[in-house]
Amino acid sequence: MTIRVVVTGTGVASPLGTGMAAFFAGLREGRSGIRPILSFDAQGFAARVAWEVPDVHPDAISLPHPEAAALRRDPKGRFGLLAGREALTQALGGSSLSRLFDPGRVGAHLATGLEIFHALDLRDHLQGNALDRNSVRQAALSAPPHAFLEIPSDLAVRCLVREAGLQGPVAVNVSACAAGTQAIGEAFLAIRDGVLDAALTGGFDSMVNPLGVGGFCMLGALSQTNHAQASRPFDAERDGFVLGEGAGALFLESLESAQSRGAVILAEVLGYGSTLDAFRVSDPDEEQRGAIAAMRAALTDAGVSPSDVDYINAHGTGTRKNDPAETAAIRAVFGQAPPPTSSTKSQIGHLIGAAGAVEALATIFALREQILPATINLRTPDPECTLDYVPNTPRPARVRVALSNSFGFGGQNACLILGTVRD
Repeated sequence: MTIRVVVTGTGVASPLGTGMAAFFAGLREGRSGIRPILSFDAQGFAARVAWEVPDVHPDAISLPHPEAAALRRDPKGRFGLLAGREALTQALGGSSLSRLFDPGRVGAHLATGLEIFHALDLRDHLQGNALDRNSVRQAALSAPPHAFLEIPSDLAVRCLVREAGLQGPVAVNVSACAAGTQAIGEAFLAIRDGVLDAALTGGFDSMVNPLGVGGFCMLGALSQTNHAQASRPFDAERDGFVLGEGAGALFLESLESAQSRGAVILAEVLGYGSTLDAFRVSDPDEEQRGAIAAMRAALTDAGVSPSDVDYINAHGTGTRKNDPAETAAIRAVFGQAPPPTSSTKSQIGHLIGAAGAVEALATIFALREQILPATINLRTPDPECTLDYVPNTPRPARVRVALSNSFGFGGQNACLILGTVRD
């Protein structure tokens, strides 16, 4: 018998606010969280706006384990802790994990970004507030002994696992923009295949720092318009994405487990597909083969047809190449009548390693609220982008099955099918 997998806990730290209530309110209002960068002096950079999490101070987070003190210097880790704790609290309902589950069969699959040193240390080595090769070299040379190991990628994950008492397998995914979706997909497969009974999953990241902003500026990937409408997915005047930061977390378990303990079921994970373009590091495959294959694999895995899908949460970065490529891939899979498709990156920016996780939560918003999140800032139609992008205003709709896309750097593609629980 196939094990069905459901979501019983969610948590978020986002540019629209920390906590699911604030995040859902922002989506319901079609609000933007963009603002001038505050975490460092960005005046020397071509891109000077971002989506920063507005309400998380380092001293506001209890860090009971000695090695966790390093997380006070690591925004992404703090976001991961907050989101993970919220998801666990909701799922467990105030009980300890060991009262509800065998801890040895509860694991964690989480995604994050990868840094070899604390990027904010670059602030002391910027040349006129600009990032150059010498800045990076000086920051690395001046780092104290063992600084490269001070904030390993799995530190926040280990803190969460220890706090909750999880004793099952733990995996940390660092596959760039597809990482959050892949982490959720791998957790889903582990439960469906009977390897785990439950899992904490999702992603956390922050590249709103001199290295992240400077690096993406050098790639020419970031919008340089520096105003409130800088993120314009699918718009003819788009000029790149805008960085965001945050975390999204989900607690997954079997449908049977959730029903037996009377848990509130938020959504069902129906299917997952992942592929690799093997094309270029920063460009999508010109034939969209990987993206098409990932969507089709997710649909097949879920046992649903394209006509069953009511909504697509697009990768939708706002770059010149991604948006028409994703549009073409969606048309290849869904034919001449694709479902409404929107990009929540227009409201929260590109969260890189956390993007897929937070966008999965936005997809759950559509399923729970029966409202399609909007693609805000969409004013000028692009003749290459010809879908219904839910422009500017959230829209009530009947949503039973939804697809969430993540197409990342290096050709990583990952897709989730989520749905309301059906008999």
